[in-house]
Amino acid sequence: MKNDSRSRNHPAYWAFLVHRLSGVALTLFLPLHFWALGNALHGEAKLESFLRWSDQPLVKWAETILVLLLAAHMAGGVRLLMLEFVSLPGNAHEVNAWQKTLLAGAAGVSVVVGLLFLLNLI
Repeated sequence: MKNDSRSRNHPAYWAFLVHRLSGVALTLFLPLHFWALGNALHGEAKLESFLRWSDQPLVKWAETILVLLLAAHMAGGVRLLMLEFVSLPGNAHEVNAWQKTLLAGAAGVSVVVGLLFLLNLI
């Protein structure tokens, strides 16, 4: 099988990679999220202790990265749905331009959501 490096430089490949890696990262985060929610079931003191721990700056940065990953995964999913369900008549050049527009829009939405979350933390 021929290794074509041009396909790895295509914006759609990078969108695929970001979508896949953000999905894996969110999946790995879920057990920690459920554990944190479970603290509420063990009393107010245990939950309050966890909430105090989560006020650390490193945890706040991790939350920002998590929100950015969530926004990237959501925007990438919406992009894929639009590619699937919105038919665009025209030649291959117009379709490629449409895909790049969707890629730019998904990236822009992700960055804006991440920055808005970060600004809200400060």
